Amino acid sequence: MTDFEQIYRDYFRDVFLYVRRLSGGDERLSEDITGEAFFRALKRIDTFRGDCDIRVWLCQIAKNCYYTHLKQSRRTEHTADIGQLIETGESPDEILLRSENARQIRRLLHELPNPYKEVFMWRTLGEMSFKDIGKLFHKTENWACVTYHRARNMLRTGMEVDENEK
Repeated sequence: MTDFEQIYRDYFRDVFLYVRRLSGGDERLSEDITGEAFFRALKRIDTFRGDCDIRVWLCQIAKNCYYTHLKQSRRTEHTADIGQLIETGESPDEILLRSENARQIRRLLHELPNPYKEVFMWRTLGEMSFKDIGKLFHKTENWACVTYHRARNMLRTGMEVDENEK
């Protein structure tokens, strides 16, 4: 067994769960994105510097693959919204509001400074425990918990500010 096969076996589940959370639970898309991420990692394994946990590196590649997928699929988003409208019976305003809220949260999350952004993403998207997050950052479990809650408060404040500006 090669080293990369061992990496695949050790980290596939973590990367898959991370992508599944990013994608809102879409199993098929998560499998596709995870596979693409490992393919890209295999091609670029020589660029891994070792200054972070390999799981972090793999999840970053997976996140980039997912965002690339989103950019490519935006062309069909309007058609999907119409299909959703027909299926769920939601009004166009309800769909638009939900879509705007999701975009707003993504924007605010992107604007969070590190380590808040990374800790929040590992906790919510990667479903990692505070203990594991602390280990990733070479910090304590308590540090990870406090950092996560501060990030959540920053997002909440950002949402409130945006609401007040409307």
